Amino acid sequence: MRTFELPDSVVGTTVDRILGRQLVRTWEDDGIFQVAATAAQARITAEALAASRRFFAKSLPEKAEFVSDLTYSGYIASGEEVTAGEADYSEIFTVCPDIPLTDIRVTGGWPCHGPVPWPDEGYRTAMTAHLKEVGAIGEKVLQLVALGLGAEIDRLTRLTREGWHHMRVLRFPARSATTERGIGAHTDYGLLVIAAQDDVGGLYIRPPVAGEHRNRNWLPAESTAGMYQDAEPWHFVEPEAGVFTVFPGDILQFLTGGRLLSTPHKVRLADRERYTLAYFHEPSFGATVRPLAGGDEAIHYGTHFTNMFTRCYPDRVTTRRIEREGRLAVLDRIRDPRWQGDRTEWVLSAC
Repeated sequence: MRTFELPDSVVGTTVDRILGRQLVRTWEDDGIFQVAATAAQARITAEALAASRRFFAKSLPEKAEFVSDLTYSGYIASGEEVTAGEADYSEIFTVCPDIPLTDIRVTGGWPCHGPVPWPDEGYRTAMTAHLKEVGAIGEKVLQLVALGLGAEIDRLTRLTREGWHHMRVLRFPARSATTERGIGAHTDYGLLVIAAQDDVGGLYIRPPVAGEHRNRNWLPAESTAGMYQDAEPWHFVEPEAGVFTVFPGDILQFLTGGRLLSTPHKVRLADRERYTLAYFHEPSFGATVRPLAGGDEAIHYGTHFTNMFTRCYPDRVTTRRIEREGRLAVLDRIRDPRWQGDRTEWVLSAC
């Protein structure tokens, strides 16, 4: 797997453009690459993993207290998430944007908006520090990829201003005599995935295959859940210290008209428990995403995110509240072109 060192800043130099083309080619060939972590990033990631181990060591009743009916942030028990009709064995703590109850979007009934139910201040501090580091990586990667695609340097990062960046902290148990399934084959719904795994390993990815059909996961009729689950090739991502693994999600496949394919991946359980931090660098909740080549097709990101999470967690208290209070109707009101104008005016009028 190729590993790249990112520059301190991306300004559009010839060197930046060459690096951007290398990133694009590597995704086209392998579906994934690695980014070398700085010493500070490696330390902050290690602290986030250590804090996560402390949280998941709590009893199930203790962990189950940290659930919100406003946001999909919080604890998800093993078996609660389903891929292709089969329960996954990961435990998860999801960190979505931490929006206070007094925010006008929360009081206005926007779906998925609310505070993170942090278990303690130490966990908040560790996760926030990690999110800041991987967020900076995400911005650089998107600038370089835009240059590599021959677009303006900010063509992708325009979408990520006030981005709906979020993270899933996953704990996988050791495999048992009855299963080695961690998470079934799927692609991720967002723009860009930046993952940090511990030394145990268990991640497998499917590289692009010439002539192979890849579903458009953003369409209800073309889910990628379970697709090619047992069909070769699948490549094991060897855990390596001091790197982040980076691959495209469904939104990048949509944006590039299929040039950059969303990377299918799955997890097999190992002989001991495993932890990973999966970060998603995303468009803003109110962004409308259109293909780089133009056309009428569009994805409203907030609607897309909400649909994906309500589909994955049909019985979660958050989903039930969204349905009970008719919060999906709010999405119709906030699909408003004024998002590109005065944000305060837009939020007030949408509420």
